[in-house]
Amino acid sequence: MSLPSSPPNLQLNLQPNLQPIPVTIVTGFLGAGKTTLLRSLVQRRQARRLALLINEFGEATIDGDLVRATSGDAGGQVRIHDFSHGLIAYGDDEHFVPTMLALAARRAQVDHVLIETSGLALPTAVMESLQTPALAAHFILDATLAVVDTPLLLDNRFRRGSGADGAVADMFERQLEYADVVVLNKIDDLNEDLLLDAEHRVRACAPNVRFLELAYKAQLDIRLALGLRLHQPTLQAHQHTYTHVRMPGAEASVLSDQGRLNGHAHSGLGAHSHGVATHRHFHEQDPGWLSFTLRSQSPQPADKLRQAIAEAARSEPILRTKGFVRTLEGKRPQLVQGVRTRVTINTDAANENAETDKSELVFIGYHPSRSKVAALLSELTGTHWK
Repeated sequence: MSLPSSPPNLQLNLQPNLQPIPVTIVTGFLGAGKTTLLRSLVQRRQARRLALLINEFGEATIDGDLVRATSGDAGGQVRIHDFSHGLIAYGDDEHFVPTMLALAARRAQVDHVLIETSGLALPTAVMESLQTPALAAHFILDATLAVVDTPLLLDNRFRRGSGADGAVADMFERQLEYADVVVLNKIDDLNEDLLLDAEHRVRACAPNVRFLELAYKAQLDIRLALGLRLHQPTLQAHQHTYTHVRMPGAEASVLSDQGRLNGHAHSGLGAHSHGVATHRHFHEQDPGWLSFTLRSQSPQPADKLRQAIAEAARSEPILRTKGFVRTLEGKRPQLVQGVRTRVTINTDAANENAETDKSELVFIGYHPSRSKVAALLSELTGTHWK
């Protein structure tokens, strides 16, 4: 993990009398599209100088590399710090507070901090840490955004059940519970009725969510993500220049103009605070959630690999797959993104100039068998995976 350099006598260089740095937390279940949304925010940052802390559950830092490719020509205005192997700001994370203090020591160079949590983490760990004596003088929570894979929501994939289904539903519901803003993602093929259905499902799961936003093409207006000031200590700080449209309730008719769903769609509910007392519940990592990495030295037949990954998700409780692979078509790495059995393989700007002689995939699931997945990929692609 790359940590910012800390100047000598760090505490002496901090200036708590300055305006605290706003922090936006981006949460959401595995494969919701958090990283893609962050990449679009980086592209639309305007003159903002951003620091991004990106947490991945596995050992590889794929998401951080993707965001770095987006900000490659930012001239130092976007700084990215990777947090792999575990959950950011949770009890055994020794890097979060030092990283934040180092950012505070460079207050004049940072306008906003974005923290992407792992898809298997609750945002509350970061929220509580921001209110500790070590960080409270230097940072203030701007808002917590929960990104939702809308087609999966509509397909009842977050409905409560047993085993993996119960674990997924529990995590999904609690991520929404602590969010200020829910972002409905992957909605380009959905009509107005389906969007309203998704909105009702979100409200039923988390009635205190304050805003609902739509991310067409995984893009969100920068003004709807940063600078919301939802946790300022005074009501005067909660000001917006957007038109607030109340989302339809159970007895409301369908909106004739779907464009009104875009922008700040105020829920009409009272503000809810995120004080330390509100978030005593501290999620302990479920030991059933596992991540492992498989590698192959052989060029991959793209179509067969896509089918093999989908078959692995059908036969094993694999919920997320990501990585880069070398295909038979050439040495340029192809980006693999899989959410359950939905798998895409294509060229991505993160590695458009890179060459590689191997393939690497990260699998995340609930009690998955590494050996079975490796055997399945090897059999269906005709290459060796281990």
